[in-house]
Amino acid sequence: MDLSSPAFAPQGEIPARYTCEGQDLAPPLRWRDVPAQAAGLVLIVDDPDAPDPAAPQRTWVHWVLYDIPPQASGLPEGGRPLPAGAREGLNDWHRPGWSGPCPPIGRHRYFFKLYALDQALPALVRPTKALVEQAMRGHVIAQAELVGTYRKQRP
Repeated sequence: MDLSSPAFAPQGEIPARYTCEGQDLAPPLRWRDVPAQAAGLVLIVDDPDAPDPAAPQRTWVHWVLYDIPPQASGLPEGGRPLPAGAREGLNDWHRPGWSGPCPPIGRHRYFFKLYALDQALPALVRPTKALVEQAMRGHVIAQAELVGTYRKQRP
């Protein structure tokens, strides 16, 4: 599979529009080459550099999407509308939906990870990244990754 965004290049700077310093919109995403046997897709966006890239302490979760139909080929800017049937888990602000980059210090990396699964996930109610990852364990048949970076423009 291949995952990309028309908003930023791989390893490139995520535009401020998609961060806490802009409109905090989800960037548009595109993917292709989903395996024919895929029963569903999962998208997880996280930052392993929190709070400080020089001394990371945890991975901060920005977005969790699951039950994305395998026929979907991407998400529009803002993440809405979601593909029919797709559901959102909770990010590390304890709410569903996208919450964009807002690093307290330094340049952080943001990993957009797309997984194709060989079966649908069981019923999940507002799950966290950990619960989604636990449910998909052993069922990932393909994955793709896109990394963007961001450093706050204003202190």
